[in-house]
Amino acid sequence: MGMGAKGRKLGRDTGERRALFRDLVGALIVHGRIETTGAKAKETKKIADTLIATAMGNDMHARRQVRRFLTDRAVLTRLFGDVVPKLQAGRGGYTRVIKTRVRRGDGAEMALVELVK
Repeated sequence: MGMGAKGRKLGRDTGERRALFRDLVGALIVHGRIETTGAKAKETKKIADTLIATAMGNDMHARRQVRRFLTDRAVLTRLFGDVVPKLQAGRGGYTRVIKTRVRRGDGAEMALVELVK
């Protein structure tokens, strides 16, 4: 990655990476917490916080912006119906990452990403 390039490549091409994080962020919103590798957890937190901050606008424009990334209707319903109303706007830090364990098999550091209630 060159100067100013943000985010991790994680050995995937753009489309595959976007799909990966769409699924991870979607699962986080639906289930409230997910366990994944440390690197994916940090990236998921970053994306989820940005999306939730955008969703806080809760107007048509905010919905459309969020829908560009999250395509699953169930995820959108949960985000705007359950998650956004419970959080206070404008403070950020809507998610937290907690290191959990080292995965047996490949020794990957695992972490929990959860929505802050």
